[in-house]
Amino acid sequence: MTTKNNKTHKVLSEKGSALSKYQHIIVGDDSWLYLFYFEFCALLGKFPGALGILLRKLFWPRLFGSCGKGVMFADNIVLRQPKNIHLGNNVIISEFCVLDARHDDENKVITLADDAMLSTNIMISCKNACIRIGKNAGLGAQTIIHATNDCSVSIGDDVIIGPQSYISAGGNYHFDQLDIPIREQGINPDGGITLENNIWLGAKVTVLGGVTMESGSIAGAGAVVNKSIPANAICAGVPAKVIKTRK
Repeated sequence: MTTKNNKTHKVLSEKGSALSKYQHIIVGDDSWLYLFYFEFCALLGKFPGALGILLRKLFWPRLFGSCGKGVMFADNIVLRQPKNIHLGNNVIISEFCVLDARHDDENKVITLADDAMLSTNIMISCKNACIRIGKNAGLGAQTIIHATNDCSVSIGDDVIIGPQSYISAGGNYHFDQLDIPIREQGINPDGGITLENNIWLGAKVTVLGGVTMESGSIAGAGAVVNKSIPANAICAGVPAKVIKTRK
């Protein structure tokens, strides 16, 4: 049993030019005109300071599936298949962020709603699944959000995510057969992750696939959330357990 996640490796290993593979996997468009524009914008991505912010504000919005007003792009941002990325108004994307919107079927893969803010060194990575981040959401530095295998991540409005948190949806590999490498045994989908509105994750929180954290809930620093958390509950520990309820 194989999964869609092997398609990138398949494209790289099949016959074809390096340029066509680059267009398929990184650029996400076979158009030569879009390729030249993508490369031009990639050069602008290295410009530091106010000049770089101004140049990206002028030229980068055309890269995306949609881009609202007042979006700020810091330097050294990495984009993959930006036509699958949709940005609302006043979104802030800080230095060294990675937005990887690879998908074989969908064209609205990563969505950042109005006033969402990404701190430095954040990775939002999709492989045939979608990630939505709601209005006024703030993601702390070095956070990773990963969605794969048709298991998407939905983050609501007014969510606070502490630094170095890890949110991963996509299921676990089957491992029952000892004579077959684990990576070839396929994945059991977990249904994805939903963080509803007004949630706070402390630093270094891990949220695993299949979890729903209902509105108003909190996860303490270092918690590993592997089961759903009810509304207004505070959880902590490894694995996380509800320790009290907000009143």
